Amino acid sequence: MRVVAAVIEREAKLLICLRPAHKRHGGLWEFPGGKVHEGETETEAVIRELREELGVETLSVGDVVFSSVDEGGVFEICFIPAVVAGQPTALEHSALAWCSRDDLPSYALAPSDRAFANFTAETR
Repeated sequence: MRVVAAVIEREAKLLICLRPAHKRHGGLWEFPGGKVHEGETETEAVIRELREELGVETLSVGDVVFSSVDEGGVFEICFIPAVVAGQPTALEHSALAWCSRDDLPSYALAPSDRAFANFTAETR
């Protein structure tokens, strides 16, 4: 099952979201996004998910820069750059944080998000 994770960057900081305690990987930080519905493109999924989760309008969606299969799971998480308008609001998450790429590894990240953070560090 495909999942999109939007990589939103502003002023050299990335937006990450804290998963609610009752969900899989609850209490861990992740990039916002969610499952791609049947018949939906990755771009359409990013736009829908960011509207639902953060209450923002998506201005542009890039190409997949990294993907990871969650260990022990059935999800392929595709990390995709996105540009949004408006101030993100935690509509479905416990909290939001803007962090630098250097600070990203210091957060308790969900497994695929940790793999993306490692990938980002290696490609800099």
